[in-house]
Amino acid sequence: MKSKYSVLIIGGGTGGMMTAAQLKRSKPNLSVGIIEPADTHYYQPAWTLVGAGTYDYDDTARPMKDLIPNGVDWIKDYANGFDTDNNIVKTKSSGDIQYDYLVVSPGLVMDPSQIEGLESALGKGVVCSNYTDSKHTWEVLKNFKGGNAVFTQPTTPIKCGGAPQKIAYLAADYFRKNNIESEVIFATPGTVLFGVKEIRDTLQKVVNRYGIHFKPYYAPIKVDGEKKIITFKYVGDDENQCITNESKQIGERLSGDTHIEMPFDMLHIAPPQVAPKFIRESNLVNESGWLDVDIHSLQHNTFDNIFGLGDVAGLPTAKTGAAIRKQVPVVIDNLLSLMDNKKATNQSYNGYSSCPLVTGYGKMALAEFDYDGNFTPDPKLKLMLIFNSAKEHWRLWLLKKYGLPYLYWNKMMKGDQV
Repeated sequence: MKSKYSVLIIGGGTGGMMTAAQLKRSKPNLSVGIIEPADTHYYQPAWTLVGAGTYDYDDTARPMKDLIPNGVDWIKDYANGFDTDNNIVKTKSSGDIQYDYLVVSPGLVMDPSQIEGLESALGKGVVCSNYTDSKHTWEVLKNFKGGNAVFTQPTTPIKCGGAPQKIAYLAADYFRKNNIESEVIFATPGTVLFGVKEIRDTLQKVVNRYGIHFKPYYAPIKVDGEKKIITFKYVGDDENQCITNESKQIGERLSGDTHIEMPFDMLHIAPPQVAPKFIRESNLVNESGWLDVDIHSLQHNTFDNIFGLGDVAGLPTAKTGAAIRKQVPVVIDNLLSLMDNKKATNQSYNGYSSCPLVTGYGKMALAEFDYDGNFTPDPKLKLMLIFNSAKEHWRLWLLKKYGLPYLYWNKMMKGDQV
């Protein structure tokens, strides 16, 4: 380990690994270090399938040491602070490390404490989450005997915003295939199933097909794991609307003017999510606590030699690996320009993100979109004979289960642009 690097990267996840690999391809002699404490790197997009019993959890993991690009130093430590005036990252055990350029991509962290009772209930009994333990989700799902299966998400940004409803659709399909009587509820603080109209139309048909109770404007505020009750706050403009939403079929009842209590026999929840503490407490964040970068160049809005990408970045688009795939080349191009004493003029990141929306076993639609919510399907899908990826298709399921993991491990992690 050196005390200074030309490019220092925080985070050995998708963003950090792709950045390091593509940098070394562009400039093999460049001095690059990655700060990453974990021994294992996970392909997290497959955790939805793990939670539905159709993917092996062990296949989502690879040793971190096997993924660090050749010639890149692995600093196996925690970053815990910054001295941006002196181009220094502080670490837990390795001291101060200097940089000429810094790439910040540590991902995000779960913060279940934001919902009363969730911290003690999560991962126990019938309260589960693919975000924290997808193997437990599968145990809960396959042991479900009937009743209310509630799927929900918080008011904070979350990685892969479609994941809470993907597992709802898979569960509904599982219950139907196994003749389990259930009431499947998808409750969200949002207003619609999906922001992109073409995808929303498909998902509405999926909800109708399974008879799922869709509850918009429902923000979870409390989980009682022992009594198996989740409390929501109705956050719509018309607070009285929650009265008309009250459903005897699923046993929900009003508690006060805007609170709704709902019993559950299974609860899948995406915990609230925030930037890591050392990021939130730094001078690198915006008012919302996310890394303050230009949304098109990924360059920090205050410090020209700092870039950020991935889940930690304060970007008005979905936090997905697919987004990172498009962000990394922009960051690389701008870094190389700065190294060549030019300005970071690449402003080409348009907010592209993608959400593979699994709608059942063997079925999927693929949402690809930009900052403006435009549906932007990849023309390469036509090579798979998929001409409208907004519709459910079995070939898209094959892409999710087999194609994307292959591309991730064998192309993206090795610095190929895909």
